[in-house]
Amino acid sequence: MMIGKLINFSALLLGTLTSPTPSPPSPPTTNIEKGPCHIFNSGRSANCLGQQLGSVPWKQFPSTLEAIDLSYNRLQAIHADDFLQLPQLRILRLQYNNISHIDDDAFKNNTLMEELNIFNNSLQEIPATALTPLLNLKQLYMSNNFYKHATLADSFSKFVKLKVLSMGGPLVMGLKKEDFQPLKNIRLHGFAIKCSSNLSYYEPGSLEVIQTLQMGFDMAIDQRPNALIDMLRDIANKKFSIIQFRNLFEFMYYMGEKDIFQGLGDISANQIIFHRGKFNENLLKMALTNLQVSSIKRLTLQYIDFARSPTFVDSGAGSSITNLALDNLDLWYISNPDVLRFDWRFTWFNKIKQLSIQYVYFNSVPCDAWVEMEGVKFMDISNNRLKDEFVFNQQCVYKGTMPNLHTFNMSSNELASLKDLSLLTREFRQMQVLDLSNNKLGSAEKSRDCVWQQNLTRLILHHNKFESEALRCLPITLHYLDLSYCDLDQLDMTYFKKATSLKELLLSGNKIKFIPSKWESPSLQSLALDGNSFGLISKESFQDMPQLSRLRAGNNPYHCTCELYVFVQDTMSKTKVNLTDWPWNYRCYHPEALLNTVVSKYFPGQVACDIRLVIIICVATTTVVILILMLICYIFDLPWYTKATYQIIRAKYRAHKEKAAGEPGTFTYHAFISYSHSDAEWVRDELLPSLENNRNPYHLCIHERDFMPGKWIIDNIIDNIESSRKVIFVLSINFVNSEWCNYELYFAQQRAMGKTFSDIILVLKEPIDPSSLPSKYCKLKKMLSTKTYIEWPQHVNQQAFFWEQLKSVLGKPTMTRSRMHSAKSRTSSVRSISLMMEDQRPEVSMHNMDKEAEPKIEIIKRNDDLSNDKQIPVVALMNSQLEQAIEGLIKVFHSYSSKEGDKYKLSKVELKSLLETELKDLMACANDPKGIDEIMSDLDENGDQELDFQEFVVLVAALTVACNDFFEEFCKKEGKKAGK
Repeated sequence: MMIGKLINFSALLLGTLTSPTPSPPSPPTTNIEKGPCHIFNSGRSANCLGQQLGSVPWKQFPSTLEAIDLSYNRLQAIHADDFLQLPQLRILRLQYNNISHIDDDAFKNNTLMEELNIFNNSLQEIPATALTPLLNLKQLYMSNNFYKHATLADSFSKFVKLKVLSMGGPLVMGLKKEDFQPLKNIRLHGFAIKCSSNLSYYEPGSLEVIQTLQMGFDMAIDQRPNALIDMLRDIANKKFSIIQFRNLFEFMYYMGEKDIFQGLGDISANQIIFHRGKFNENLLKMALTNLQVSSIKRLTLQYIDFARSPTFVDSGAGSSITNLALDNLDLWYISNPDVLRFDWRFTWFNKIKQLSIQYVYFNSVPCDAWVEMEGVKFMDISNNRLKDEFVFNQQCVYKGTMPNLHTFNMSSNELASLKDLSLLTREFRQMQVLDLSNNKLGSAEKSRDCVWQQNLTRLILHHNKFESEALRCLPITLHYLDLSYCDLDQLDMTYFKKATSLKELLLSGNKIKFIPSKWESPSLQSLALDGNSFGLISKESFQDMPQLSRLRAGNNPYHCTCELYVFVQDTMSKTKVNLTDWPWNYRCYHPEALLNTVVSKYFPGQVACDIRLVIIICVATTTVVILILMLICYIFDLPWYTKATYQIIRAKYRAHKEKAAGEPGTFTYHAFISYSHSDAEWVRDELLPSLENNRNPYHLCIHERDFMPGKWIIDNIIDNIESSRKVIFVLSINFVNSEWCNYELYFAQQRAMGKTFSDIILVLKEPIDPSSLPSKYCKLKKMLSTKTYIEWPQHVNQQAFFWEQLKSVLGKPTMTRSRMHSAKSRTSSVRSISLMMEDQRPEVSMHNMDKEAEPKIEIIKRNDDLSNDKQIPVVALMNSQLEQAIEGLIKVFHSYSSKEGDKYKLSKVELKSLLETELKDLMACANDPKGIDEIMSDLDENGDQELDFQEFVVLVAALTVACNDFFEEFCKKEGKKAGK
């Protein structure tokens, strides 16, 4: 920064640095002796800065030392042996101590010394004797001590290599002509003199012998302002690069009328600096009036306390400063912004080429100011807390203003509207560079309808707060655009497509999460994307940037993947793009195992990243797997198992649909088995054991065992098919030839009408060709061609899977409604009745009871040929008394069940009423509520707290059996009595 460079120069020139400047860090080396100083640079440098040392720690110093920094300590004296053992010493810094004495022999063995700094100590005399051996001195800083005069000893004439000298102090009351005579033959680069704030005298000619390029005055002439005239006369007709006046008026403003700057016109210097001090309009006018006729091309006013002159009169005739032709005018840290309107005009800016106004904090720019600055080519108004309304006034006419302005710096202010700035600068026809960094720009609301000057090629916008939409407000004529650190999280490609001349783009330090593909920028040559938030980058993003040659994309959270690897490889080997920050700024962020791994050391396998190789391997592997599966299928007959599994899944799906559709959940049988008499052995030996002899057995119906005696065979077929949840047809050639099987098939089809054919299960016991079936089996043909069937496998190892198939089709063996209740139920009922009648008949053993209760099964044989079957009933018709008894039983039941609730069921109240009325003589518990509850509990099989007719008949049967046993026993007893 220009301000910093000038301020640092002037401080260095005067030796008045106010803060320590530690030596640059270097790798530590082993100290010869432990101590407060840090020895480094292979024993050639020692840093003892700020260690609160009261004396020089010379015992720690190796003899090889060439540079020592002992500044900012508490040293009070320099003794002869402090640096005696250091013949190689070249640099010694002792500033900011309290040194009041230096031995005459202190530097006698340090003849190679080139720089000595004893600035800001307590020396009362210039240590001329101690300095005498230092004939190689190039820089000597000894100002700001307690010298009472500035007279140099004759020995200083021997310092022919001296280039920089600063001297004097706050007690030097003035300068004499003989003070600097020893320097008359020495040509310096820099000379600075400090005197008292209350200069008492100045002899003309005191500075006449000084030959230097840079001259610094640190003295206040409040009491003797005319001394400035003599000083300027002494240095007239000499060539200087810089002349600096520090605190020229320290305590009061100059109120005199005499022009004390009258000799300034004879000064030949590139730059004059007024650092600190008080200036009013009159004094400034004197200085500027004389500068108009001088050769000085640069004027700097910094840290000036400016005030209006109460005696200044504006005659209205215009400004007296109209010909101030300067290359540079710097106004920095001025206390009063009125300095800009010096003598109430802006004409003193008219012929300024580079104008810098910083830290002045002005709050308006009058319309006429823009008109007066017609010669300005470079203008810097940064660091002034400017707002939009301070610099842009809608009432001003900007057309034709700033005709020569090339570069405009408005950085580090509080500007927020791109639109206003575009309207301000669009009439600056020659402007090519605009710096708006460190402001508050980027709001989409204040970035609409921008109209920019067409010559603008360089725009600096770093450290703003940009929204993506605001990019559309930027000029499209740019060659250079800096959007670093603008909080951008995405890019608006619309702008970049229009900015066809853009060559360099800086997007560092934003929050961009991804790089768009197909980023079109035909002229872009340099792109900076470092310090963002994207983890993936590919060459496709930059393929539409044919001129791109420099890319900086480090310090991003990279995902180390094949895509990144391919991008790096292609960029480094195949393209002309140079990764300028490669490789150390490229590190892996993901996956966790590669965290902080340098991307240049990331080498994924060739198989993982070569898509062609991956495809080849995948195709080959797939082919091999298919061949192996085909071989396995061939060896282990997997197609059969696959087909069977498919049938199981379909069966379970159908069962689920039927359940969801509300199909009846209870049947007498789980399945009715239809088979030919010739296949009966397979049914008895294979089918029945596999389905009925399980932990969860199925209740199957076969005609040999389960047909009702006394019924017609056709009726038995129909009733049992209707009472079965499924119908299994065991298909074989014998089945086709059976007339009865055909009837059963027909009845099953009729039952399926209006429902689904999922109730019919076809088991192919042996292969059947559907085309070979007789025409009368058209329905069977259709079912074989449209309905999935289960084949009985011939291989024993496949038969277990066959039974799993069949069970899955049948579904889970749920509870069925038995026609004849189990012997356990009847036995329980009879036990209850026996207890009720124990006072009326002898006890009947449970063993006999169970035996009597067991149903007698009569095997019904059926021929497959109907020609021999005349459909004769199996047993004789029952007599009319039994029929009447059955009829009476039914009437009694319904006469009680219809009294309340379900008319087909007996409630507990209805049962109690029936027992009390109809069976009060047979049942001792008819009037006992607890006995009624026990009977109801024994008979109520489904737990619905009611008895249907079927449950009620069990009670009648048990009573009948008990009565029969009673009468048999009674008859036996009576027979014995008659025999006697």
